[in-house]
Amino acid sequence: MEVNTLKTLVTDALDDLKAVNTVALDVTDLTDVTDCLVIASGTSNRHVKSLANNVVVEAKKAGMPPLGVEGDDVGEWVLVDFGDVVLHVMLPATRDFYDLERLWVSTDEEQ
Repeated sequence: MEVNTLKTLVTDALDDLKAVNTVALDVTDLTDVTDCLVIASGTSNRHVKSLANNVVVEAKKAGMPPLGVEGDDVGEWVLVDFGDVVLHVMLPATRDFYDLERLWVSTDEEQ
């Protein structure tokens, strides 16, 4: 599945369950591990788990099951790995603490 198609599937599944502050970062020039990071927040542990689960369900329906899911037992930060697209769903406090958006901004964009 093409990266943009997968990114759209992920963001649409997040929107379906009212994810907060969803952003998609193109990291192709920063790492060889993945092409796109999608970061979103949930309003509670249950919401974080539900958001990640909805993405997994919709991706499986589209024939693109994730390579792995981490953190869905606690629901503070759930990572769903699709290879070319990696999803991070977090509680707002966790997201603020780790500040992945700032971490993954290239130095070219900062200047």
